[in-house]
Amino acid sequence: MSQAYVNQSIENNIGYITFFTPEHNAMPSPILKQLELAIKDAGKNNDIKVIVLKSGGERTFCAGASFTELVAITNLEEGKRFFSGFANVINAMRKCPKLIIGRVQGKAVGGGVGLASATDYCLATKFAAIKLSEISIGIGPFVIEPAVTRKMGQTAFSQMTIDAETFFTAEYAKEKGLYANVFDTVEALDNAVDTLAAKLASYNPEALLELKRVLWEDTNEWCVSLLERAEISGKLVLSDFTKEKLKSYK
Repeated sequence: MSQAYVNQSIENNIGYITFFTPEHNAMPSPILKQLELAIKDAGKNNDIKVIVLKSGGERTFCAGASFTELVAITNLEEGKRFFSGFANVINAMRKCPKLIIGRVQGKAVGGGVGLASATDYCLATKFAAIKLSEISIGIGPFVIEPAVTRKMGQTAFSQMTIDAETFFTAEYAKEKGLYANVFDTVEALDNAVDTLAAKLASYNPEALLELKRVLWEDTNEWCVSLLERAEISGKLVLSDFTKEKLKSYK
């Protein structure tokens, strides 16, 4: 049976961070914590000039929150702690002094859309449709909203959140600003990611650092606000409505 992991590697001053879980890359708390730490470590590593965030497998970039863990939440503290995992990863990406390129090879759902939105530049395949399904199970994409809205705009966020059972195409995501480009194959995607990362790694690191700061200007309040959003989600996951919805995933 495949085991969940977060791996780090360095090649030609490019730091590759890869996460994987057998549940379509759905994220449980331990993997979220490992991902947060990997991003922080890469940010401090002087051998790394640019970071590539990717996931294992072919069909799904990230299925969002682990439903196995959601079902097991029994109190507000557990709920807030779980959703804070996504908040902490997004904040780690935001505060990381290195530019982060997202490599999205397949579908992204919920928190997966949040991760893609928190990258500084995101490339994808035509199979990388996106969906914000949280409202349909009685919670909401509250933790990831600032990142998604910042990248795609309020109108797109509202549309995806309300039409919660629909996958929006990769071309839609490109049109709305989530993806910088969309490719027909994973091979073409990887070539584009590696080419861009190599170019960035050859640039003045001081200029890249200043660019990162400019890109994330006026987001310092996320350190507090995302955790406040995590408490909202943690409360909702305990609701009778959501508990009934989640029973089908046991």
